[in-house]
Amino acid sequence: MPKQFYKHKVLLDENLPPRQMLSQLNAHFDVKHIKHDLHHGGMEDPAVYKLAVSLERIILTINAKDFRPLLREDAPGVIGIPEAWSTTRLDTKLTALLKHHSSSYFRGRYHPLATTDLEEEAA
Repeated sequence: MPKQFYKHKVLLDENLPPRQMLSQLNAHFDVKHIKHDLHHGGMEDPAVYKLAVSLERIILTINAKDFRPLLREDAPGVIGIPEAWSTTRLDTKLTALLKHHSSSYFRGRYHPLATTDLEEEAA
């Protein structure tokens, strides 16, 4: 029996492109951009995390190191995005990751999108 699709709610940090540039991600999931959709540009990272928690949204960010200490077990997680990736690659990889996992996989956890982050985490 195939896995049931879960429509994740995600929050793009302001260092990421607007959701309209991530067409696959935007088509499959409930995506909001902190600056372009919610009009909260310039917020400090703890405030962004608090907002994501209140909205039950996974944070997608380039500066994951600032969000990792804020993680709570009972709150949405954080996905670390490689800064050098193209919008197309980012869109494809994020969509694939989110399609293959339920909300419990991300809850309270940090997940790097690139293997280089995994290697640094193991060190």
